[in-house]
Amino acid sequence: MHWGFPSLPPRTPRPVRTPAHSQRPARRAFHAVFLQPLVIAALLAGCLAAAPATAAQSVLRVLAWPGYADRDVVKAFETRFHAKVEVTLVDSDEALWDKMHEGNAPQFDVLAANTAEIQRYTQEHMLAPLDVTQIPNTRLQLPRFQDVASIDGLTAAGKVYAIPFTYSSMGLIYDRKQIAVPPTSMTELWNPRYRGKVLDFNSAQHNFSFAALALGYADPFQLSPTQTRTIALKLIDLRRNLLTYYTLPEEATAFFVHHKVALMFGNYGTQQLEQLRRAGADVGYVIPDEGALAWLDCWAITSASANRPLAQAWINYMLEPDVSGLLIQRQGLANTLTPSPESNVSAHLIWIRPVANVRQREALWSKIVSGDLPDSFGPETFK
Repeated sequence: MHWGFPSLPPRTPRPVRTPAHSQRPARRAFHAVFLQPLVIAALLAGCLAAAPATAAQSVLRVLAWPGYADRDVVKAFETRFHAKVEVTLVDSDEALWDKMHEGNAPQFDVLAANTAEIQRYTQEHMLAPLDVTQIPNTRLQLPRFQDVASIDGLTAAGKVYAIPFTYSSMGLIYDRKQIAVPPTSMTELWNPRYRGKVLDFNSAQHNFSFAALALGYADPFQLSPTQTRTIALKLIDLRRNLLTYYTLPEEATAFFVHHKVALMFGNYGTQQLEQLRRAGADVGYVIPDEGALAWLDCWAITSASANRPLAQAWINYMLEPDVSGLLIQRQGLANTLTPSPESNVSAHLIWIRPVANVRQREALWSKIVSGDLPDSFGPETFK
């Protein structure tokens, strides 16, 4: 989940349209854009496996994202536990789902997935409950991550099915030269002062959810027809302030630097912030008072695991300070042991969950980015 920092040629933004035109290409899962060339080669090969395991070695089959199980990290675990680790990498939630459904049962012992996916796998009885007493490094985690019962999707029927590992919030990124006082609300994106100086991420799900937070709705993932229509009109109104929509972080950085953007919805969070700073932008990052959407990746053990004690040892190992610290050093991601320097420990983060009416959000978003006028969003659209 790390990307390089190439030189950034000027980019010409596509104008935010007022009449209906063709829609932008489909969004991709945000994990996928941070792959280094070496990791991409590994993905094409299918997995990162070294020599075959000997008869005396236990084998641990790990399904993870790039940057979560680097070669040196795996080698140290193998040496300590006299085991062989076979790592398979994925670059999207869809690829993860496909891998988990190969064969009659999961072909892996342990996997990393976000809270929404963990909930799906638990409901399909594909995960095993965890014995947290056998994962003592959970005691090193920040209180908000130790309290797994408070995080939707990690527990069911009083049992724990996943342990938090890494996360990223989707806050506001702002130009310190144009905005002297850090913004405190997501509603600043609609401030007329920033006409033509705002960047927004091209995503139906995240836009409807963050706009729901800005409007004060209690659950941004489960919206009534009335709330959905109000949000759609709010997102139409946001077009007045937009320079353009972006999809990739490099694209956003080029727009931000060369077109003097003032404010941006930071879908890629602190990773995106680091890229902007390396490009020379004087930027700040805030979690709005309403809170910010955030993804939280966790480790879980499959119900088909042949070696649950070794799988639990892997999760415990991932929570060692030196190992979790590599997420910050190499990936620009936050870990669950130390506070993120970009947000205080009490920041209100809303972990992403499955949304209702996915197709409706996508259909409405297509009309919004195509420039359809408010009159075309009649009440019948939201039934």
